[in-house]
Amino acid sequence: MNKAINTYFIPIITILLISGCSFNPYGLGNGNTTYLGGLGGNVPISQLQGQGDTVSFWDPGNASGKPLVKINLEQQKARFYMGSTLVGVSRISSGREGFGTPPGSYKILQKNADHISNIYGVWKTPDGTVVNDDVDLRKQPVPPPGLIYEGAPMPNFMRITQGGVGMHAGYIPGYPASHGCIRMPEKMSSIFFANVSIGTPVIVEP
Repeated sequence: MNKAINTYFIPIITILLISGCSFNPYGLGNGNTTYLGGLGGNVPISQLQGQGDTVSFWDPGNASGKPLVKINLEQQKARFYMGSTLVGVSRISSGREGFGTPPGSYKILQKNADHISNIYGVWKTPDGTVVNDDVDLRKQPVPPPGLIYEGAPMPNFMRITQGGVGMHAGYIPGYPASHGCIRMPEKMSSIFFANVSIGTPVIVEP
C-alpha cells in the first residue's frame, strides 16, 4: 500500500480505535472494497499508485436495512447507507453557480436508465458536428438554421425533484459544473441506480 493510501486510511482507523465503538461507519473489512478509476472501471486499490479516483467505493459486505442517500455539496460527495451502515461513497459534480443544486430532503421520484434531457443539450450539424454544447431550450427553443437539437444523455437518471434535478452518470471535473443535477462516475451511478427504489430518501446537505 503506497504512502498516499496509508495517509488516507490511518486517520480513519485511529479515530475508530480511540472511540472504542464497535460500529464501523466505513464498512472496512466487511466486504471487498473496490475503488473506481476516473473512467468508471473497477481499479484495485493496489494498482492506483496515487492516480485516479481514490474516493469512490462500494462495499456493502453484510449490511442490511433501508437505503438512504446523502449528498454533501461542500465535499462534492454522495454517500449511500443501508440502515445505519455506510456502504458506498461517490465523487459528484453538483450544480455550478447560477444553477445550484438545492439543499433539502427528497425522495427518488423516477428511475430511467436511458434518460435524455428535454431541456439541455447541443446544436449539431446534420453530419454530427457539435456547434454549441451548452444549449438551454428554455432560452432558445428553436435551432438556428441548418442545425439540429440533441438532448444531453443522462444515464442512470434518478429524479429527486419535479423540476428535473436528479442523480445520473456524467462528467466529473472535480468541482460543481452541472445545471443542477448530481453527476456521478458511470460505475457509481449504475450501483446507486441498482440499489435505490422509488421513494428512497435523498438528503442534500449544503
